[in-house]
Amino acid sequence: MIEETEKEIKILAIESSCDETAAAVVVNGRKVLSNVISSQIDIHKLYGGVVPEIASRKHIEKVTQVIDEALKEAGVTLDDIDAVGVTYGPGLVGALLVGVSAAKALAYAAKKPLVGVHHIEGHISANYITHPELEPPFLCMVVSGGHTHLTYVKDYGKYEIIGKTRDDAAGEAFDKVARAIGLGYPGGPKIQKLALEGNKDAIAFPRAKIADAEYDFSFSGVKSAVLNYINQCEMKGEEVNRADVAASFQESVVDVIVTHTIHAAKALGINKVALAGGVASNTALRSGMDEAAKKAGFTLYYPEPILCTDNAAMIGAAAYYEYIAGNTSGLDLNAVPNLKIGER
Repeated sequence: MIEETEKEIKILAIESSCDETAAAVVVNGRKVLSNVISSQIDIHKLYGGVVPEIASRKHIEKVTQVIDEALKEAGVTLDDIDAVGVTYGPGLVGALLVGVSAAKALAYAAKKPLVGVHHIEGHISANYITHPELEPPFLCMVVSGGHTHLTYVKDYGKYEIIGKTRDDAAGEAFDKVARAIGLGYPGGPKIQKLALEGNKDAIAFPRAKIADAEYDFSFSGVKSAVLNYINQCEMKGEEVNRADVAASFQESVVDVIVTHTIHAAKALGINKVALAGGVASNTALRSGMDEAAKKAGFTLYYPEPILCTDNAAMIGAAAYYEYIAGNTSGLDLNAVPNLKIGER
């Protein structure tokens, strides 16, 4: 276990892995002094998803602005900062490069250590901000637009992937189904809202199981089942109840995530379970996991909604633990779009 320092360590963190340009100042991995986020959702809505080149350009326009705002809101200067943390993977390579370049320039100019952070480790670490009492070991279900990872958090900075998706990430499936029923982008919040008007038991969509890997996920099948259902209704001239489709699809995804997570926690003998990532803000998932965790006698943790989406506060939390462990980066740090968790 890493020994936490009594000294206040202030991390200036930068996140630009996808379509949010963000900067934050975080103290000792748990206390957020500022968390500034510039979202590009309204721009990418026009195209039905994130356009990498547009995202990169917008990051260039906004990165200096959000860093200045984060420092001002925190009431600190670069002289007060102990290290600069930045997401360097995984993500869109052009988007990552903007944040990495800005962080390297700041670290060099201010003569501060540079700390490269894995984006998924950031999502996991968001739980430390909302729940200061949380310490490893625990099991964390990371569910986002690009990732679905069931992760055993052995210690700060030490992770083991217990299960992962074989195809679509859960958030990706939400986006594709939302597009199919005419909801547009971003799919997760739109499906969650529409599902409240539907019957989750109306349509029996499949729950995929992987024969040779009991904790792995597959969401391509349920996405295809939704598309097939819609096509069949259209061929028969039947009206598609979009609310029932949204609710039944959401229920199938939530059911699989909850079942796998609780099953893995029991098998590993872990009584602390956490959620992380954009889809972790889904109310049906939180409710389903909360009910299952209570039934199993587990304690459930999840970040507040603003910390579930991409943000820099979570990067600052993860960077703190890397920093006190002595894991700093050189100025040759580069963007790694397919970075695996636990790699440096």
